[in-house]
Parts: sequence; C-alpha cells; structure tokens
Amino acid sequence: MALPQAWRGRLSLPAIAAPMFLISTPDLVVECCRAGVIGAFPALNQRTTAGFEAWLEEIETRLKGRPAAPHAVNLVVHRSNARLSADLEVAVRRRVPLVVTSLGIEAEVVAAVQEAGGLVFHDVTSRRFAERAIAAGVDGLIAVAHGAGGHAGALNPFALLAELRGIFDGPIALGGAISTGAQVAAACLAGADLAYIGTRFIPAPESSALPGHRDMILAGQAEDVALSPAVSGVPANFLRASLAAAGIDPDAGEPPAERNFGTTGNLKPWRDIWAAGQGVGAIRAAAPAAEICAELARDHRRALAAAEARLADLRPA
Repeated sequence: MALPQAWRGRLSLPAIAAPMFLISTPDLVVECCRAGVIGAFPALNQRTTAGFEAWLEEIETRLKGRPAAPHAVNLVVHRSNARLSADLEVAVRRRVPLVVTSLGIEAEVVAAVQEAGGLVFHDVTSRRFAERAIAAGVDGLIAVAHGAGGHAGALNPFALLAELRGIFDGPIALGGAISTGAQVAAACLAGADLAYIGTRFIPAPESSALPGHRDMILAGQAEDVALSPAVSGVPANFLRASLAAAGIDPDAGEPPAERNFGTTGNLKPWRDIWAAGQGVGAIRAAAPAAEICAELARDHRRALAAAEARLADLRPA
C-alpha cells in the first residue's frame, strides 16, 4: 500500500467519495470524512471563489477536533476555468490536505499545493496522460477507467491500473463502476491503493442531486448509461433517459460540444443531463452517506476475509 503516512489510521475504507459537479456538498463531504472516507467536492460547485472559501471554512469547522478522514477539493486546470488562480490561492492558503486536479496539468499548480503541505492527485484516463502528470510532480494518480460516471476513459479498469503501476509506484485511486465494498477490495488486490466512488453517493440525502436523478440511479442498470461528448466536449457517461429528454440521441454519435469547464459556460445541460457510472445496477436503495460508508466498509472486510479463506483452500495440506 502506498497510502500517505498522514492518512494511516484515519480511514475506515480505502476510498475517496469522488467530487461530483453540481452534486457534492459540504454535508456530503463532512459525513463521508466522519465515517472514515475521504470526502471531496469541486471548487466550481460554488459559483464564486468567496463561496468556495466559505464552504471550505464550514467543512474545516465541522471536522475540527473530531476523528475524520482528510477532505479534498477538485480544481479544473483548463484554460476555460477563469477562476483557477483565485481558487488555487484559497486552497493553498487554507492548506487543503488533498487537491484533485483534472482536465489539464500544470507543474506550477502542483508545486503551489505541495509547498503548503498538501498533496495533489491527478485524474488520468491513459498512460500518456499519466506520464504528463508524473512529469509535473503529482503525488498520486486517479485512474478514471471505462464505466466511470461523468468524464471517463476508454480502458478497462484492470488494464488501465496495470499500465499505470508499470510507471508509477505512488498512490493510485481506481474509478470505474465501483459501487460495493467487494469491488473496493478487488481494486486494492489488483494494485490500487484507493477506490474512487461517485455514483454510489448520488442518491444520498446529503447530495444536491435532483429527485429525478436519484430515481434514475436507483432504477437503473448498466445498459441505461451512455458515453457521449455532446455535453462538455469530452466523452462522459450519462443516464440515457436524461440525454434523450434533452434531445440528444445517446446512440447517434452526436458531435462534441465546445469544451468549457469554467463558470462562464451554460450550466443548464449539467442540471438536466445526469451523470452516472455503469455501477448503477448495484445501487438499489437510498441511504445517508454515513450508512453508505459503513455498508461499504463492512462489505470490504467480508470480501477480504472471503479472499483469505479462498487462499487457505489453495494452500498445500
């Protein structure tokens, strides 16, 4: 395991509750952290930098003096994000423990976070993007594989993880259709240090998902998820019914939208077209975030015990 030393003893489950655009809230972050799962949110979930800092202050206050996992923030490192410099200054000044960078990599951003004592994990969907992130000096990688909700790669999770392990021995979080504790165990046995879980938390009452989004998650199967570049310009997984309701044929190969990941773009598609990963079929009930974390942890422990029992069966008598 390549978990940072400062995190040891603080996690009940080797997992990050992924930062989800327009979904993750301070309540979701705090409840996950209190339950021993790293809670994260995108800075752009608040419409201003001042609002972003207010959320950080709220999270820090609610977690202060209590046993908790670290909290994390996602920064979009893309030229369309005019707020990057201002949001980075806030994250550095407030010493956010973990910054998840995505949709671009800049060594200066990585260095600024590290100089303040924080860690930087970067979203990657291929070996090529991982090599760029490693060259920029990141502390960890987040392998966003095929089947992940929102922006996702084209590679099978095991294939992507094996390629990244061949070039990087630091912490790797694996994302892509992980909805159960047994799947967390499988990811770690395959070489990941953490699981990256998003869709499982969408139905939680602490998320800001709309009721229709929650209902589609609970009723959905993997076949109800489609990969489309028509929303953000980058291939991303969305619920088919929400794409169709917005006039997008999920099977027609719609042309990519113009790439815009800042606060100046049209946010309406992200409110009306709902992201989800292919792991929706394992999600059948809504529950508070703390209960989800506890269930995942129990399932994780049972899966590891079962794996040990199977290993014992294979040992020579």
